[in-house]
Amino acid sequence: MKILVYGYGNPGRQDDALGNELINKLEIWLQNQHIDNVELDSNYQLNIEDAAAISGYDMVLFVDASEEPIEDIIFTKVNPSGSKIEFSMHAVSTSFVLDLCQKMYNKTPETYLMHIKGYEWEFETPMSEKAEQNLVKAFDIITKIIIEPALAEKYLKILSV
Repeated sequence: MKILVYGYGNPGRQDDALGNELINKLEIWLQNQHIDNVELDSNYQLNIEDAAAISGYDMVLFVDASEEPIEDIIFTKVNPSGSKIEFSMHAVSTSFVLDLCQKMYNKTPETYLMHIKGYEWEFETPMSEKAEQNLVKAFDIITKIIIEPALAEKYLKILSV
């Protein structure tokens, strides 16, 4: 199974860097584990071009920081939906990217979004201590899913791990 883990956020805005930081940690872990069916990507935000990027994978795990009132982590299934465009065509939702992938490439990879609770959003670094703790939990879950992709369903909509 080909897997893409795609973290996004602004590394210059404290906890908004959670998705990017998870990718950094995974890069080292994947090399040490000699896992070659997983690729990583990281960006400031999702774009319509990401529909092409995800089309070559069986599973896509998006990772983003969340300001939502969750305890630490929530893991959700992404379904194709062309209805949500945020701000402009340069910032789109995961469901919109998946919808474009389905329409343009006739591919619908199994797609999930891991929301990691963030607390501080100022234009500075580093991340908050609480966000760092959530990052450790997120890393544990993602590595388990990489090793055994069927576990993804186990973590769906878990509010606290």
